[in-house]
Amino acid sequence: MDIQVFADGWVEWPGTDGTVRARCALGRGGVAPTKREGDGVTPVGCFPVRSVLYRPDRGPPPATALAVASLTPASGWCDDPAHGDYNRAVTLPHPARCETLWRDDALYDVILVLGYNDDPPVAGLGSAIFVHRARDAYAPTEGCVALAPPDLAAMLAALRPGDRVCINPQ
Repeated sequence: MDIQVFADGWVEWPGTDGTVRARCALGRGGVAPTKREGDGVTPVGCFPVRSVLYRPDRGPPPATALAVASLTPASGWCDDPAHGDYNRAVTLPHPARCETLWRDDALYDVILVLGYNDDPPVAGLGSAIFVHRARDAYAPTEGCVALAPPDLAAMLAALRPGDRVCINPQ
């Protein structure tokens, strides 16, 4: 199955009673076919779903057929293009620049990890493209796709191993 994400801020996937359509937030840099680290762009393309990460202190594991792993306070993601761990999950503290996944806000309580620039990672082409919880009023992300918690839960319940998230230019 392919989840379809559209540049106008909507996402669709097949549901049991027809197509499910939900609002989403996208990158502050818009949607584009080329991405660079830190540009805030949501990259165009179809990306495999890799896994789900979640905060066990904020709820049970999400209901999904995908691989699920717990975050810890030491969970991070390397976004330093000059380091060998670029665009990989890491343990903090880490010698390179990294994003902390254990956040005070709820944005990363549940994260769907997408297979963007990871096989193998190319330095500078962007890292950490996730599907996660949206901010209030669907404020833009740093390049991820963000949904309201009930929509994220519904999407995760529908996903199966081998499915993809396809970000469309229009």
